[in-house]
Amino acid sequence: MPIVKVLNLADEAATVALGAGLARLCSKPTVISLHGDLGMGKTTFSRGFIQALGHEGAVKSPTYTLVEPYELRQWRVYHFDLYRLADPEELEFMGIRDYFSADSLCLIEWPERGAGILPPADISVQLKPHKTVHGEVAREATVTAHTQTGEQLLSEWAHG
Repeated sequence: MPIVKVLNLADEAATVALGAGLARLCSKPTVISLHGDLGMGKTTFSRGFIQALGHEGAVKSPTYTLVEPYELRQWRVYHFDLYRLADPEELEFMGIRDYFSADSLCLIEWPERGAGILPPADISVQLKPHKTVHGEVAREATVTAHTQTGEQLLSEWAHG
């Protein structure tokens, strides 16, 4: 049975903190798939994740380039946004398999568009709207481990 954590994210800062918290626990190559409608915070999560690993510049959505690489001290981080991908086979032409290496962390927005080509995610993060008790709209994040690597990471997170 996979480990599942559900969190209420009150604001953008909480989404950034979620990404940062998971990034700090990554000790081996990890694939994180990010799910949610437009504007749900996938890139915001990615910003927190990438900046927590030492990137000091802006983190933008790679909507038009499909992937934005970040060469960091310990990791190569690849932030994918597959929203505009027309066919999963396009990933083969860009050498997708080369991105998933022993020193990489991969964040994939819209992973369903690369189905059949992408490796399985270690962790998935589902972001969706959530109404607070005061009627304000916030976000709910469901974080699920799908592999042994993902389970180890979420276990450390729960005890950290």
